[in-house]
Amino acid sequence: MKRHLTGFLLTLATFGCPAQPNGWSVQGPVDVYTTDELGNLYVLKGNELFLYDRQGQRMAQNSLTLLGPISSIDASASLKPMVFARDQGQLAVLDNTLSLLGGAITLARHGSPWVGLACAGVQSRYWFYDERDMAVVHVEKDLAPIATSGRLDQLLGFAPQPTALVEANGRVYLVDPAQGVLVFDLFATYLRTLPIQGARQIQVRDNLIWCVAQGRLYRYDLRTFTQEEVPWPPDGTTAPVLDARLDGGRLYRRTAEGLRVDVIGK
Repeated sequence: MKRHLTGFLLTLATFGCPAQPNGWSVQGPVDVYTTDELGNLYVLKGNELFLYDRQGQRMAQNSLTLLGPISSIDASASLKPMVFARDQGQLAVLDNTLSLLGGAITLARHGSPWVGLACAGVQSRYWFYDERDMAVVHVEKDLAPIATSGRLDQLLGFAPQPTALVEANGRVYLVDPAQGVLVFDLFATYLRTLPIQGARQIQVRDNLIWCVAQGRLYRYDLRTFTQEEVPWPPDGTTAPVLDARLDGGRLYRRTAEGLRVDVIGK
């Protein structure tokens, strides 16, 4: 499926193919959302988290009130999403019914009280962005430290203002809308900054980074280090797109009105 989807996305990027029928939508406002490689959709409205399959059927719903406001959802491990509540300093892993697996983790109790961003890593590990130390930190499942980037303000000469943290394909990406996307290896060593400005979120699939900036969809090729705009499908949508994802043969677009899901592949 991954090879087929990648090929289709390249076609979409080149020709601006129209979306196919049988799309669906989720009424807004949507606070946080993400997708997994199977095309499942996770939608947060207030403290209520919903799980939809790629056809738009609701599979699960659960209240996450006890965790506090959810800042981000990471579904890189399909049907085992990680949720992060920045204000309460808590993270949790959920099962395919959106119930907590093993309870919530209070980060301050494990020596990490200044976590501003969090994402899931391979082997059930985690990545944090420590706001006090301005560092990317890699930790074990039990939050024992593995590696740290050190202070990025001293390394880079500016204080990052990141909005997203992602691990994908053996790299870690820290998104700073003003400076670009900072890239690290799995030892938390800084490698480079990609000139992707204006994006608050990114999606990494194969050798491509997908992002939205000023309502426009872009893809950045990690092999050629080139970026190009990708036209939206000509479907008459006029609401400005806040961010978007492509998974499971579906194009997911979030606007102030909600989420629109278009079928773009099998």
